[in-house]
Amino acid sequence: MAAFFSPSPLRRALGTLTQAALLPVRGAALVFQSGRAHQHFFLPVLNGALGDQLAARHDPRAIALSFRRGGRDVAVADLGLSEPHQKTVVFVHGLMGDELIWQSGLAEEPGGPLRYGPRLAAEAGVRVLYVRYNTGLHISENGRGLHQLLADLHHTYPEALGELVLVGHSMGGLVIRSAGYYASKSQEIRTKAGARKAKSTEVPLPTTPSWLAHVRSIFLLGVPHDGSYLEQNGQLVERLLKRINLLPTRFVSNAIARRSNGIKDLGQALLVDEDWQQPDDPALPRPRTVVPLLPGVRYHVLVGAWLRANLPRAVRDYFGDGLVGAASGQGQLFGDETALPPGTSVRTARFGQQHHGGLLRHPEVYYYLRQWV
Repeated sequence: MAAFFSPSPLRRALGTLTQAALLPVRGAALVFQSGRAHQHFFLPVLNGALGDQLAARHDPRAIALSFRRGGRDVAVADLGLSEPHQKTVVFVHGLMGDELIWQSGLAEEPGGPLRYGPRLAAEAGVRVLYVRYNTGLHISENGRGLHQLLADLHHTYPEALGELVLVGHSMGGLVIRSAGYYASKSQEIRTKAGARKAKSTEVPLPTTPSWLAHVRSIFLLGVPHDGSYLEQNGQLVERLLKRINLLPTRFVSNAIARRSNGIKDLGQALLVDEDWQQPDDPALPRPRTVVPLLPGVRYHVLVGAWLRANLPRAVRDYFGDGLVGAASGQGQLFGDETALPPGTSVRTARFGQQHHGGLLRHPEVYYYLRQWV
């Protein structure tokens, strides 16, 4: 009787063939689902590569700097912040990224699908905000934009905004530092203007507080403070090919030269307008303005070490986290205690066997944020 109900060899063969025939269909379905899950990366990658050119011709694909919620731009006035004096963490992504890198990942990743933003909101009780911007623009352009965005936030929600914590990955950390520079400059201009008015009227004028007054901590993850060796090598290749002056090398050189202004700025970590506005001399590096650290702020410099410890130290330091060298990731300015403004402190944390992207989703990095936020 059992033999009657057991599948015949023919039926088993047909079943196997059917399963095999369906494999490409199922594989295509998985690829389609994966593509849909990651299709949001297309626009950030396009902007990172050519975003300055998109913005120059007012292409609708050019990303506008904005807070993000639910996959959409949100005006500051529409954020609806109501909880008074709540600690607020603002996340700023890096080159070719978007706000989702802080929010979710694959289910099989360490720590589960939720990343730093949602976990901090749930476990630390902080308010989290995400910024998206066109990473193909000059770093200083985005720095000025972030300064204005945070100024609008402070002006619109003076009672809701408590302690302000800024978290930046890669280029995002440079944008944060640039924003601090322009906020400081704006504050200096207002102070001088107020002093002139007070002198003329002999009546003390009230000073308008800046968003800088709320900043207590800045976390910088995998940030090329002193420039990216990859972009420096790209500049070298571009110039060498141009000097060869053959049709094929000129073609490749011109193609490399079309990379975005944001990528070019990464070579020397240019944070202010004046640095990239200087005429470019191929024989000399661009002059670089030293942007001081902000007074009264705790800086946390998080650095990844990608290569194994048994490799030569010089090799490990050069490659750093795979995209940012160890020295640049630590930043010369951050290691100079004599250059620290009053009340400023620097804490450096190193994470072994971590590449540049791994700093965005590693449990130890999250626990560090959770401890110090």
